[in-house]
Amino acid sequence: MSTQHGNSDTKPPSGSGSRLYDLLCAEQPYWNRPSDADCTPWNFRESWKSSGAKGRLEKLLKESGNGVCADCGTPDPKWVSLTLGVFICIKCSGVHRSLGVHISKVLSVKLDEWTDEQVDVLVNLGGNNVANNKYEALIPENLKKPSPDSSNEERADFIRRKYEMLQFFDGNKHDPHSPQRTLSSSSQGSLSNLFGQDKRQYEKQPTRHRIGQKFRNSWGRRDSDHHKSVRKSNSLAGMVEFIGMIKVNVVKGTNLAVRDMVTSDPYVMLTLGQQSVKTRVIKNNLNPVWNESLMLSIPDSIPPLKVIVYDKDTFSHDDFMGEAEIDIQPLVAAAKAHERSEIQESMQLGKWVASKDNTLEKDGIITVTDGKVKQDISLRLQKVERGVLEIELECVPLTQ
Repeated sequence: MSTQHGNSDTKPPSGSGSRLYDLLCAEQPYWNRPSDADCTPWNFRESWKSSGAKGRLEKLLKESGNGVCADCGTPDPKWVSLTLGVFICIKCSGVHRSLGVHISKVLSVKLDEWTDEQVDVLVNLGGNNVANNKYEALIPENLKKPSPDSSNEERADFIRRKYEMLQFFDGNKHDPHSPQRTLSSSSQGSLSNLFGQDKRQYEKQPTRHRIGQKFRNSWGRRDSDHHKSVRKSNSLAGMVEFIGMIKVNVVKGTNLAVRDMVTSDPYVMLTLGQQSVKTRVIKNNLNPVWNESLMLSIPDSIPPLKVIVYDKDTFSHDDFMGEAEIDIQPLVAAAKAHERSEIQESMQLGKWVASKDNTLEKDGIITVTDGKVKQDISLRLQKVERGVLEIELECVPLTQ
C-alpha cells in the first residue's frame, strides 16, 4: 500500500495475521479460481414453496441448463438477468449491465436480497434452456458461442447480438423485451411492479436512444456533462475485463448544502470507469439516511470511485451538491490477499489515513469482518460549501 494508505501498526501482525500481511505486501494475480461446484440438475417443484425465496432460487439453479452460464457455459453462475430469466457468470454479467435495464436487469444470487415475487418471475420465464431456445434459435452454423475462456470482446459481441440486436431470435416466439407475455396472469402484476418504473423511464425516449442507454440507474441528470460523457463512452463498456465487484452501501449524508430555498432533495451518483448507478431521492432532507447498497463491476485497470451528490429538480437541471473520489485499490489488494489465504477471524488490514490533503473526515479502516473485506469511509464533499457523506465498501471477488 502507499504511504497514504498505510498499515495501522508499525510492525506486521503476528500469527495468522502475519501470513495475511505477507500476502498484502506481495503482488497477487487477480481472482480467477475456477468453481468446483456440482451443478447436477434435479427436480424440486413439489417442495420448493416452503423453502423461502433464497432457498427456491438455489434450487432453481440446479434445474437442467441453469448450472452453467447461459451465454458462455461457465459452471456455477452466480448472477441472474431478472428481465431475461437467465443465470450468467460474473464476466457475462458485466456485459449485461451495459445493455441497460430495459433489456437486462442483473442481480446477484448470493449478494442481493430476493423476494418471492422475483423468484416467481424467474420460474415463469423458464430458465436458461427456455431462454436459449428463443434467443439462440437462429444461430448460424459457422458461428461459435463464447466459451468460459473467450475474450471479453468475443463475449460482448455475442451477447449484444443475442439480446440487443436479436440476430438469433425466432420471430415466431414471444417478444423478448416484453417478458410478461410469457407469464401466467397471476404473475403479470408482480412483474409490472418489478419493471414498471424502469420501463416508463425508457418509453419516454425515442427507440434509438433507449437502445443506447447503458447501466442501471444511469439516467438521472438530464443533459448534464456527466451523462453526455457516460453515453459517449458506453459503446466500449461491455468490452472491459472485470476482476470482481464492489458493493457500495451509501449510508447517510450530514449537513448537506441547501439548494431549494431552505432544504434539498438529495441523491448520490456513483461512477466507476464507464459505469454509473444512483440512489433513490430523499425529499426535503439535509441529513438523509439512504442505507442503500449498489453494485459496480471492478475493471481490470482500477479507476477511482467517483461520488457526486445532486439535488433533484423536476423542472430544471439537477443541482450539484458536492463530489469526492475514493481510491479503491488498497481495498481490492486486501480482498485479493484475503481470498488467497485461509484466515477467517476478524482483523484490521490497514487504513486510508485522513489528512488535509484528501477528502476523508476520519481514517478509512479496512477490516475483515465475518469473512468479508470491508472499508468504512466518511467523505468531506468537495467544490461545495459543506456536507459529509458516509459510505461502506465491500469488495466481492469473482468467485462470489
